[in-house]
Amino acid sequence: MEVSTAPKRVILHEDWASVAIGFTIIALSVGLFVLPAPEYGWKTGAELFSGVFSLSNLGKIAAQFLFVYVGGTLGVLLTGGKLTGFLKGFPLLFLLTLIAQIITGNGFVKSLNLEAVIFSLLLGLVIRQLFNIPAWFSAALTTELFVKIGLVLLGCSVIFGDIVKNGTLGLVQSLVVVFSVWYFSYWLCRRWKIDEEMAFMLSSAVSICGVSAAIATAGAINGDSKKLSFVVSLVLIVAIPMMIFMPILANYMQLSQEITGAWLGGTIDTSGAVVASGSMVGEKALEVSTIVKFSQNVLLGIAAFFISLYWTLTGKQAEGMPVEKPTVRVIWDRFPKFVLGFLVASLIFSFLLEPDTVKEVKGHLKNIQTLWFGLAFTSIGLETKFSDLFKDGFRKPFWAFLIAQFFNIIVTLILAYLLFR
Repeated sequence: MEVSTAPKRVILHEDWASVAIGFTIIALSVGLFVLPAPEYGWKTGAELFSGVFSLSNLGKIAAQFLFVYVGGTLGVLLTGGKLTGFLKGFPLLFLLTLIAQIITGNGFVKSLNLEAVIFSLLLGLVIRQLFNIPAWFSAALTTELFVKIGLVLLGCSVIFGDIVKNGTLGLVQSLVVVFSVWYFSYWLCRRWKIDEEMAFMLSSAVSICGVSAAIATAGAINGDSKKLSFVVSLVLIVAIPMMIFMPILANYMQLSQEITGAWLGGTIDTSGAVVASGSMVGEKALEVSTIVKFSQNVLLGIAAFFISLYWTLTGKQAEGMPVEKPTVRVIWDRFPKFVLGFLVASLIFSFLLEPDTVKEVKGHLKNIQTLWFGLAFTSIGLETKFSDLFKDGFRKPFWAFLIAQFFNIIVTLILAYLLFR
């Protein structure tokens, strides 16, 4: 395949582009219109065709498609991506994500409390293992952009008042878990002679908040995209059995909903899986698990800053890149800007908007956020070839991640029991 050497016309860095798109969506929702959410619930074939595939519901799906299609296209234009390939490939990517949502809407699947993003990932994974992805379709798999837009929108759901009221213990747990698990993971990686770049990304992912932490760390240290892809895939794949079996184990150990929620929120590395697993236990478990996970999300910006500071002051560099002087400008350039978008969105919805406005648009933004995450998870699945996971020295990082995650499960369970009993 011939690779073009022409420079990309980049208007905005991907982080800033995700912030711009995220706040455009927020502004449209608050000031102009709220897109009606499509209905995906069905139990029988008749209900599927009379409900999900009805003309009115198909119109809602089409409106959402155009909404994210325009947003994604804007992101590609701003970041200098391959526009033609994106325009051709995105409709197919949306279709696959839509299929995942329809599967999730089935009555039996709903009873299992499985999130749509899980099926997005699984569908992408199955297709990738069976088929090669053409170049024109790969151009539509702008995973990091999708995830970052979703993370900015996620800030609208993180209300500071709820954290202050109910999350003091969650913050204490998050601080202890993040520091202890990060250090253990980093120590293990270095003991096994895993390179420092991979050690930083892997340790942040397992200790803070999974995919977003891995992306933030990679941005802070100019990390290798191939290593980042491996860590992201690993986080999402490992989250699936944890999401399913940890609530079962908690029930077997007869843990209270508060302890279970704190345990789930502190260990499972994706927000969607945390919500799904918490819902399997009960309302209180869902509340506590969400607050604990949000507490870890808030720590993401602080962690990214210190990682960036360390990486710069110690003169680290990506392969083939010159060492940069440890200046404030370098630190700012490496700081993940989409984290600022997340924090600003949270502050706006916590303190600046009227409660009635928040109530009116919050559900819509949550729906759009879930769609962006679904597109990202489908993309990740389509980019992940299992046969590649152990290539290029990835076998040791794989086992390091699993051991660190097991350590995380044990430490978080002990803290959850001590703090929330």
